[in-house]
Amino acid sequence: MKPPKFSYLRPNNLSEALEMLAEYGDEAKIMSGGQSLIPLLNMRLSTPAYIIDIGRVEELKGIRDEEDSIVIGGMTRHADVEKSPLVREKCPLLSEGIRWVGHNQIRTRGTIGGSIAHADPSAELPCMLTALRGEIVIVSNEEEIILSPEEFFLSYLLTSLEPNQLVKEIRFPKIKKGSGYAFEEVARRHGDFALVEVAAVIELNTDGTIAEAKIALGGANSVPFIPEGTEGFLIGKLPDDSILKEAAVLQIDELDPEGDIHGSKEYRRYLSGVLLERALYKAVERAREGVIA
Repeated sequence: MKPPKFSYLRPNNLSEALEMLAEYGDEAKIMSGGQSLIPLLNMRLSTPAYIIDIGRVEELKGIRDEEDSIVIGGMTRHADVEKSPLVREKCPLLSEGIRWVGHNQIRTRGTIGGSIAHADPSAELPCMLTALRGEIVIVSNEEEIILSPEEFFLSYLLTSLEPNQLVKEIRFPKIKKGSGYAFEEVARRHGDFALVEVAAVIELNTDGTIAEAKIALGGANSVPFIPEGTEGFLIGKLPDDSILKEAAVLQIDELDPEGDIHGSKEYRRYLSGVLLERALYKAVERAREGVIA
């Protein structure tokens, strides 16, 4: 299939891009890597009058170390994050999970901001960002605002982005010393969107009990799901087998995944519990081994 007719605009900097968004608004779509947008255009699921290609906007590219977070520009490619020594050292959950994003060709073209803005609940980046309690920096020609994942992701493929806004950068908190992390996923084939995925970060006290638990599940709801009851249950407990097994299924009945030909709602719920248990075990083991120096 071929995309509908549109006018192609290519700003040279962020200011030009924001001016175009302000002028064309609802009639325009931002193209960063194009890995999500082009299929939507070809299937006529999106029919914008204008495509604004921000590939030349250098202000939106790069990875930097900033206090407690790794800050990644919206136009930064997945492959650059995957290969980054800084990300691997300071936020290894992101380094581990991003390898599940598509195939090498997709990671070479796809962008961090594009994946976040597309907001597929089965995508890896929204899940990891939610587990880490990261932030999305949104910019227009009028203002710059910072949103939490809960404020940004509204429903399936729907975000709080206004027509005159774009994703400037994403802030991924660093993983603390004394913490372990894990990313678990099941997909029909490697590179497909996940049936279910789990991202977890566990921080241990010096006595071996859990000081902090941060968890998110993807593919199990219309947005990444934080099992707050499970996180609260784990705090202060010694993470033995019985505790981790109990924690993994504590909130399974609250999940409301969509069933399809790849897996029923019941199967995805069951899979969520299995992957959450695996993620908790791995995160606890890594915390005990002192993986984060």
